[in-house]
Amino acid sequence: MEMWATRPVPGGPKSKSRLLPIKILHPSLRMNKIAKRLSIASVYCLWLAWAPNPSRAQDYKDLPDAPRQTARPAVDTTTGVPQREATWRTLPGDFLHDQKDLWTFPLRLARGRHWVPTLIVVGGTVGLIYADPHDTPYFRTHQRNWDDVNDVFDPMITTSEVIALPAALLAAGYIRHDDREVNTALLAAEAYGDSVVINLAMKAVTRRQRPSDVPPNGDYSNTFFNGGQSPFKGSSFPSGHATAVWSVATVVAERYRHRGKPWIPILSYTLATAISASRITESAHFPSDVWMGAALGYSIAKYQTLKPR
Repeated sequence: MEMWATRPVPGGPKSKSRLLPIKILHPSLRMNKIAKRLSIASVYCLWLAWAPNPSRAQDYKDLPDAPRQTARPAVDTTTGVPQREATWRTLPGDFLHDQKDLWTFPLRLARGRHWVPTLIVVGGTVGLIYADPHDTPYFRTHQRNWDDVNDVFDPMITTSEVIALPAALLAAGYIRHDDREVNTALLAAEAYGDSVVINLAMKAVTRRQRPSDVPPNGDYSNTFFNGGQSPFKGSSFPSGHATAVWSVATVVAERYRHRGKPWIPILSYTLATAISASRITESAHFPSDVWMGAALGYSIAKYQTLKPR
């Protein structure tokens, strides 16, 4: 609409002024005009963002070996680190995938990979095997000094503790509707299964006597291939309790690492260390058995079960 207003005449005397028509828009009309321009600009920006790049599409289409886009692993929104997720549906397939990778690990060694950590584990095991005949008699003669501690870490109690940890996480996750806790429990169960299968296979092959099976003044240097036929009871190498507890503890510690709860990794690894040490003080295992069992549980859980896919 038009309105009349006083406006100086250009080039005229400052004292003179006359009424000139000035076009003034109503506020509603002005807002409609601004909104129309903004909508046009928004559509243009969206077109720029989503319009395909012909040159880039043509390059990828013409190249026969163009890389395919693969799904990225889930990323922890707190730490920004890729992480594994597990569900009841994917658990059987993930377990079979893990077993395939674990049993084909020697092939990766043959290609020159993972030699440094393998040498550390194997070298530590060999050194402890040679030390077993010298340190095991000490633990046998001082076993009564650890009776009170060993009562707390009875084999049945420790087995129940290892199983209770993922079970408690699973129950808490469902009660609190926390998918992360449920996933952690499933991953802990997967790591437990991954490591126990390898542990039982090694027990069946080595058939090592337990320290308690050797007479107090007997020969501790000739224990391999002399144990019972059953890997579930009569074989000592490696420690099954150490393998199980370190696999579960590693999953829990790594999943809650850098999430504002530093006491969870500390508590997990402390519990794993205490349970593993109790197997030595009870004369159920040699130190080399515990070392190898702990190394198996830790490495399988961290570098296989928790590996992003």
